Amino acid sequence: MQDHDSSPLNDYIEYPVEEMLARSKAFYTDIKRRHTIRSFSDRAVPKEIIENCIKAAATAPSGANHQPWHFVAVHSSDIKKQIREQAELHERSFYEGRAGEEWLGALKALGTDADKPYLETAPWLIAIFSQKKGGIHTEDKNTNYYVHESVGIATGFLINALHSSGLVTLTHTPKPMSFLSKVCGRPENDRAYMLLIAGYPATDATVPHHAAVKKPFDEVATFL
Repeated sequence: MQDHDSSPLNDYIEYPVEEMLARSKAFYTDIKRRHTIRSFSDRAVPKEIIENCIKAAATAPSGANHQPWHFVAVHSSDIKKQIREQAELHERSFYEGRAGEEWLGALKALGTDADKPYLETAPWLIAIFSQKKGGIHTEDKNTNYYVHESVGIATGFLINALHSSGLVTLTHTPKPMSFLSKVCGRPENDRAYMLLIAGYPATDATVPHHAAVKKPFDEVATFL
């Protein structure tokens, strides 16, 4: 193994097997309560909560530790309005036929359409950007590696952190998403990856029956 600068692993905590089993079950029980929500309350969420969740997301592993992501947390009503206007403009053409019959048919069970009021109602929108070039320092202009995979893992961390904090989320990917770079003032190197809506659920929030159907365990996992 090549020599490299390193530090002792001094923050690892080993649990007894019984506790490991209990913790794994507890996590599964909790994460099963995570649902994608499309009806949000306008109740305020403190900025510090969103900051902590983004900090958690930024600890995700990444190719060569280049951390090829940037998170823009949007609270401004004016910017949220701009995002909604642009998103709905693209979504209308999507639902009017650009998506194709098969894709639209797959979405029918979820009851989605081009109207996205939650983009203004929810207290926070988090625009997630991937970066082709960069590195661990701001001035770096290196090639980033496994960008899509790295940002996907960080997004998963963020969704879990928001859920663990007591908030609900919605992943939104309007096509195309290039308008987000302009609205959020991001440089050319940043490519919009996903828009994450976060906040409290509305009192009348529902979960589509279709979304509650999960594949049996033996169809999603194999032990060899």
